Amino acid sequence: MPTKKSPATLALEKAGLPFSTLTFDHDPANHHFGQEAAEALHHEGIDAAQIAKTLLVESDKGLAVAVLPVTHQLNLKAMASALHAKKATMCDPAVAERVTGYVVGGISPIGQKKRLPTVVDSSLSNQEEVLVSGGRRGFDLVLSPETLAQATGALFAPIARHP
Repeated sequence: MPTKKSPATLALEKAGLPFSTLTFDHDPANHHFGQEAAEALHHEGIDAAQIAKTLLVESDKGLAVAVLPVTHQLNLKAMASALHAKKATMCDPAVAERVTGYVVGGISPIGQKKRLPTVVDSSLSNQEEVLVSGGRRGFDLVLSPETLAQATGALFAPIARHP
């Protein structure tokens, strides 16, 4: 089956970086995107700790991207620290969509309209493969943490906390 194209897949192909894709049925009525992905991909034998969500934050340094396991919550103080900012807050969803070119629930850290500073939770660096949104709800990219960092210019830092 040919790879579905999105700005994220095109960016990875252009950079010559290895990845594969996974799809699952997204229920339009479900707005718990990470939980939905974890439940759907569990049937594929994928551990929820490998599945990442992409969040946008605002700080005195500007907008930034946080990538962390869907099983965790973003620690805004830790994110601010990783950005060398005084404080970080969650970005308005409409702004996140406009800035990235993706819809909430399908925001990929890769192939955004403008590359933003990106921080990946350090727990993901221990995984052999991680899954991030491919740019649409129900469409994920499977890649190594190193490839994710290379594609986004990300740094790894402990930015997540258990709920």
